[in-house]
Amino acid sequence: MDIHEFAKLLDGREYGHEISITESRKAEELGFVVVYSYSDDNAEFRGAIDDEVGCCDGRIIHFDKNGIFEDCDSDCKYALAAKGLCKIIEAVWSEGGYSWTYKTDIPHAEFDILEDGRKYCKGIVFDIRSLNA
Repeated sequence: MDIHEFAKLLDGREYGHEISITESRKAEELGFVVVYSYSDDNAEFRGAIDDEVGCCDGRIIHFDKNGIFEDCDSDCKYALAAKGLCKIIEAVWSEGGYSWTYKTDIPHAEFDILEDGRKYCKGIVFDIRSLNA
């Protein structure tokens, strides 16, 4: 299974039923990360990264193969250097008819999450191994 097939599996799911525990474990086995929105302020990462990050009104999310980059208040050169090595996903609020979309230059596949049959979130699936490229 590749990221496109996995995204197709999730496409059209209803909000609150985005991914099952079994599917999340399968994504982890395959090295895939599934990113989607929950509520009006969370980006959910499932699979090879299992985490969430607040992103009310949108946010740039820095992360690497180990997970979400925890920003510190110091802005020291070491923290800035580490952040500079991270990959980026931008959580975008209210664009293209969706409540949430995600932008990234990481190769990925997209899927739709619906709420009451209407577009809610355009989620993404990517392979964690692509972060090393």
